Amino acid sequence: MTLRELLREVRSGRLAENAAIDRLRGLPFEDLGFAKVDHHRALRQGFAEVVFGRGKTPAQVAEIVRSMLARKNGKRNILVTRADKRIHAAIKRLARDARFHPLSGAILIERDRTIRGKGAILVVSAGTSDIPVAEEALVSAQALGNRASAIYDVGVAGLHRLLGHREQLTSARIIICVAGMEGALPSVVAGLVAAPVIAVPTSVGYGASFGGVAALLAMLNSCASNVSVVNIDNGFGAACVASCINRN
Repeated sequence: MTLRELLREVRSGRLAENAAIDRLRGLPFEDLGFAKVDHHRALRQGFAEVVFGRGKTPAQVAEIVRSMLARKNGKRNILVTRADKRIHAAIKRLARDARFHPLSGAILIERDRTIRGKGAILVVSAGTSDIPVAEEALVSAQALGNRASAIYDVGVAGLHRLLGHREQLTSARIIICVAGMEGALPSVVAGLVAAPVIAVPTSVGYGASFGGVAALLAMLNSCASNVSVVNIDNGFGAACVASCINRN
């Protein structure tokens, strides 16, 4: 429940003053002992807190999701990133519609399909091996209320594949470009469009790629002026930035 909805219920008489005060006590965050769930994130930033699943037990993630489901009255999307089948099974006991995306490890409980972005976000991946990170960006962008689609396997080893999607590229408001190896694709894409390009280096590559550091440095040194870069494998972070741009 948002603060606005709470005030409306008090004004209409559906909620007693003391009951409203009890709810307000838990609104900023809820202390679960092992986690402090930020229930005010949506009020401050426009989208709810997202749960990073890796490093947490299935029981911990489920308890966080239970808290979020109760506070949001089931009206907002809940996104868990970097999860696995065990975490999905625990969440599915709370929400049967929780959908697991096995490539990226994203879990989405979709309760709100409102489109808040002004344009379209396009996710472009260089290779098939980059799809897990690209899928995280795609699912996250959609969960945050954007029209988002993806083009996979259009890397610089065969530029004709990328040019075959010229219309999609030029019509996107923001492009998230995901690439490993030498990380050259964002510079090429950015040179074709007027839109901001958010580059995501991946840890895909042989030894001299240094787990994505080579791609990261290449993207940071891009000669295209409309490229910005997030951390290695951070599809979620790219989607958040793209969503902020798309809403403004």
